[in-house]
Amino acid sequence: MTVAAPPALKLTNYINGQWIDSPTTDWRDVVNPATGETLATVPLADAAEVNHAVEAAAAAWPEWRRTPPADRIQPLFKLKMLMEEHLDDFGRIITQENGKTFAEAKAEMRRAIENVEVACGIPLMMQGYNLEDVARGIDEIMIRQPLGVVAAITPFNFPGMIPFWFLPYAIATGNTFILKPSERVPLTMRFAFELLEKTGLPKGVVSLVNGGKAVVDALIDHPKVRAISFVGSTPVARYIYARAGEKGKRCQCQGGAKNHVIVLPDADIQMATQIISDSAFGCAGQRCLAVSVAVTIGEAQKTFRDSIADAASKLKVGNGLEDGVQMGPVITSESKNRVESLISLGEKQGAKVLLDGRNSRIPKYESGNFVKPTILDDVPATSELADTEIFGPVLSLVHADGMDDALAFLERSAYGNQASLFTSSGSAARRFRYEAPAGNIGINIGVAAPMAYFPFSGWKNSFFGDLHGQGRDAIEFYTDKKVVIERWAKEHSRKF
Repeated sequence: MTVAAPPALKLTNYINGQWIDSPTTDWRDVVNPATGETLATVPLADAAEVNHAVEAAAAAWPEWRRTPPADRIQPLFKLKMLMEEHLDDFGRIITQENGKTFAEAKAEMRRAIENVEVACGIPLMMQGYNLEDVARGIDEIMIRQPLGVVAAITPFNFPGMIPFWFLPYAIATGNTFILKPSERVPLTMRFAFELLEKTGLPKGVVSLVNGGKAVVDALIDHPKVRAISFVGSTPVARYIYARAGEKGKRCQCQGGAKNHVIVLPDADIQMATQIISDSAFGCAGQRCLAVSVAVTIGEAQKTFRDSIADAASKLKVGNGLEDGVQMGPVITSESKNRVESLISLGEKQGAKVLLDGRNSRIPKYESGNFVKPTILDDVPATSELADTEIFGPVLSLVHADGMDDALAFLERSAYGNQASLFTSSGSAARRFRYEAPAGNIGINIGVAAPMAYFPFSGWKNSFFGDLHGQGRDAIEFYTDKKVVIERWAKEHSRKF
């Protein structure tokens, strides 16, 4: 929603070390999804504001890239301590603007802090390699150098964690960095940049520009922006990847998902139920790694079905800042309507509604965007729900005759972000690890989220690019490799 005149809390952009009012006339409300309360208004900036940020970043880059890596990471050490000190503050902000529970929000920030910690190892991770005498008297050296100005476009579902897949690695390797957070959840990164101000980073090294598509397009098109990182839906990921590719930019675009878990008859059903329930319904199903389809084999069809339905029915749904709440709302009323319409579509196409979360009303929060946990049983392979990313607290149950059938079902999916298996068989686990067509694999794990020192992988329509976020991939993505071949003639005029 846009409004002609923003109310009292009016957000600003952070450019060249200053908080700057946006001249735009286009503003969007930032709404608490649990209460319907307007928290703030955010500007939808234009290309001129993007240009201001890019030029400031470009001006700051020459001095920043000449700053020794050991000095570049000192602000990150300070940032890590500040994030630790303000962990609860981050948790409250994320819960208010995103809707997830306070515990989920703080866990998200733990992952953000972990990325800052890993990036502090840049003096080691950024090292190149060399070899003497590649030919007689000739040495060869590979060194890594920063790209210049880089940018990231991040989503609403993890407003604190996902920007830190990129920011610490980008600046530690010597780049200057521009962030466009989701206009739905800009408050978390506003607070993060207030902390960044206290770290001693030079002006222009980091910038924050709020906005929508106009900002995205301006960042992609600007000739001084060397690389784009994105996390969001597959259609937008494909669009950004194609447009950035036309401009010759380096790009990594994480798209959508349809994550599957296979439950074998020998699985520990109690453990599987607990873990899969958290995966499917945690963060209201709005994780890019959330399990959305459970494929059961043999007797697990009945034992797991009954167990997961019982567990999901007991989850307490409400405002994530209240004690005991285990699941919050989806992000917007439009999301609520879309999720509920997809549930109805699945029912129409033959699925049985085992647990129905539609038309939920939470006392005191009637204006909230709540969809309670929903389980659809016997979802036909021909149903649109078998392939559509719902991005809500909906788990579809599918039965397979065996591992061959289950793996073939996964292979047919257009997505390949995550796949998990629950079993007590080592041979089944090894086969699944070997054959499952996804980039992040879980064995008796419901959310196979890589630690910061591993890449956040993704296959098929879940990722566009070559180098992923986090870990060694981040170093490769944010640096150019330069190879130097040297030969020095002997100096006959001097004796050493």
